[in-house]
Amino acid sequence: MSSTTRPTPAPPANAVARDAHWARKLARLRARQLPEHTLQICDDLAAKKRLEQAKLEVARCRMADAEAERTTSAETERAEHDLTVTQEAFDEVSLALTFKALPRPVLDGLIKRFPPTEAQAEDGDAWNPETFPAALIAAAHIERDDVGKAVEGMTEDDAQDLLDSWPVAESNALFAAAWQAQQIVRTSTVELGKD
Repeated sequence: MSSTTRPTPAPPANAVARDAHWARKLARLRARQLPEHTLQICDDLAAKKRLEQAKLEVARCRMADAEAERTTSAETERAEHDLTVTQEAFDEVSLALTFKALPRPVLDGLIKRFPPTEAQAEDGDAWNPETFPAALIAAAHIERDDVGKAVEGMTEDDAQDLLDSWPVAESNALFAAAWQAQQIVRTSTVELGKD
């Protein structure tokens, strides 16, 4: 009795195509960049006012174009150009702090690292509001050099110093920017109708 080996049957073509399709989709899902949120800080009130006025002028011109049922007018083009120049001037005198969303296990670990006290938990806090904000700010802050490469950024001590030395509205805005980065949703759902 001779032993013969049978050739391995080829998988069905539709299964191979489905696997390749899923592999491509999964690769894209894994390659997604984490969302970012930027807090822009400007102490030059005149630059801030000029930017707001330029934005209002563009909005006014666009509204006039829409009401006149025309494409972009020369006045709107000038206002848009002025806005670009004003925005660049504003950016020059401003500081930007960028915060990146943390992967879920990292954020969960950070929250567990700073649990609320019993009194804070009774008040409904999910973390210690005295220590967690600086830790989140430091963990989420991403600093980039002039060519866009990530470099060392804010420490927890730096963050706590800013939170303690800034006015309450600005320190709240700093924490809110770091928290907002964790809340950015870039997904949507599609509801399919019934046949």
